[in-house]
Amino acid sequence: MTLGHLARTFFWPLGIDVHKFQPSKSPVALRRQLFQTFQIDTVLDVGANVGQFAEELRKDIHYTGRICSFEPLSSAYSILEARARKDPRWQTFNFALGNAEEKKSIHIANNSQSSSLLAMLPAHVRSAPDSRYIAEETISVRKLDSIYPELCSQSRNVLLKIDTQGYESFVLEGAAHSLPLIHTLQLELSNVPLYDGQLLFHELYSMLAKTGYALVAIEPAFAAPTGEILQLDGIFHKY
Repeated sequence: MTLGHLARTFFWPLGIDVHKFQPSKSPVALRRQLFQTFQIDTVLDVGANVGQFAEELRKDIHYTGRICSFEPLSSAYSILEARARKDPRWQTFNFALGNAEEKKSIHIANNSQSSSLLAMLPAHVRSAPDSRYIAEETISVRKLDSIYPELCSQSRNVLLKIDTQGYESFVLEGAAHSLPLIHTLQLELSNVPLYDGQLLFHELYSMLAKTGYALVAIEPAFAAPTGEILQLDGIFHKY
C-alpha cells in the first residue's frame, strides 16, 4: 500500500477523498484544461439559479471572460443580480430560454434549483424530497436565436451551459440557428425520467451527435440514495 493510498483512506471515514489535481482525476482540473484548450471567451449560463455555476467559474476555473446568466425565477434572480453587480464581465437576464417567445408558468421547487417548466415525476421526489414543488410563477421565455446575434457579436468561442431541469431539448430547439456558431455545450443529462416530457441521456446524445458534437467529458450530478446515478453533466465540443 502506497503512502498516497494510506493518506486517502485516512480521510474516507470523514467523507473526504483526496485526488491529484490533474484532468484525469479532478473534474475542476479537467474543466480548467478544457476552457484553456477551447479558448472559451463567452459563457451562456442558462438556468443560472443564484449564480452557483458562474461563481465556480470565477473561483475554481479561474475563468475571466464574459458570463451571461439567464434565470427566470424572481426570488433567485434577485440574488443572482446582486452577485453579478460586483463583476463588470457578468451580465444577468431575468427570463428563461426555450423554443418560443411566450409567457409560461414555472413550477417552483422547495429547494429552488429543481424548479422547472415541466411537471416533476415521482422518481425525482423520492430521491430528493426537498425538491417537491411548492408554488408557481408566470415568467417570460425567449429563444436564444432571437438574442444571440446581438449578445455574442464579438464572441469567438462560446460555451452554452444548459441546466434547466428537463427543459434542455427545448432550449436547443430555440437555438437552432445559433448552434452552428457555438462549439462547446455543457448539458444536464438524465439517465431516468425525472420530468414529464424531457429527453433522456441517449436521446440528447444522439441529437447532438447528428449535429457534429462529440462528448468530451462527463461527471455525476445527481444520485439516488441507493447510489444510482440519475443525472450527469456532459460537455460536448464540435471540432
